Amino acid sequence: MKIPTVQIPITEIPLEKNIQLFLKREDLIHPHISGNKYWKLFYNINNYLAKSPENPLLITFGGAFSNHIAAVAALGKEENIPTLGIIRGEELQEKWCENPTLKLAHDNGMQFRFVTREDYRKKVILTRNFFEEFPNALIIPEGGTNENAVNGIQHMLPEETKSFDYLCTAVGTGGTVAGISKFAAENQQVLGFKTVDDSSLNDTVFELSERRNFKLLEAHDGGYGKISEENIRFINNFKAKFDIQLDPVYTGKMMRQLFTMIESDYFPPGSKILAFHTGGLQGIFGANELLKKQKRELIKIG
Repeated sequence: MKIPTVQIPITEIPLEKNIQLFLKREDLIHPHISGNKYWKLFYNINNYLAKSPENPLLITFGGAFSNHIAAVAALGKEENIPTLGIIRGEELQEKWCENPTLKLAHDNGMQFRFVTREDYRKKVILTRNFFEEFPNALIIPEGGTNENAVNGIQHMLPEETKSFDYLCTAVGTGGTVAGISKFAAENQQVLGFKTVDDSSLNDTVFELSERRNFKLLEAHDGGYGKISEENIRFINNFKAKFDIQLDPVYTGKMMRQLFTMIESDYFPPGSKILAFHTGGLQGIFGANELLKKQKRELIKIG
């Protein structure tokens, strides 16, 4: 993987308050390895390939609509490295081809192992077992979060981001917000919008960043992957007004909560806020399949 030479745009979102809000379009960094996933994988892959492993293989973990699974599969295809996805949920084994994310990953060459939810929670045991089976493989944790991933996030913070008072990102496994926290300027406050109901994330982020310049806020709408009617309406209205597509699991929830905070005067007048669009747009297709079955309003695309 090479650091892209493309300039990532920072787009202003006009507001009717004495506050400036901008969105850094990390979703545009790569056509298939989207947003923060590119940077979380950057050092993991480069450090692994620098060792010239014999019979290289990338192994990682994820659920049915995992952006991380899709990104690793795309990266494997691009770098000509076989990939193996450990997928949560045995029930998917006979119908994975009906799932847009897994079908996309498979089309990019990824093979699957489906495990029960109970076994999936035992990541330490699973990781050890797969390392014994594939000793030359790189085993990447769920969501890609580890020290290499945190260090990769520094590339989301070039010089032009140093002038902002607040840096905002959606939070899943905590790697992205930890990286932003670790590499933020001294005067910047980092806000993480939790898309999972996980009380351990504060400790996880601090262990990875070793700084206390962040605050985690609830934005999960009742749980990871839950899609409320309010969230669908917000995403569709945001697309119509600003011509920027948000996803329902991460950026949609973050931006909706951020707008609520701005309206509630959470930020002092004159504040300059930068939110990161971390990609994940492939997840819309799977979300719409579920919404269609539930006969609910769909997320508009294009």
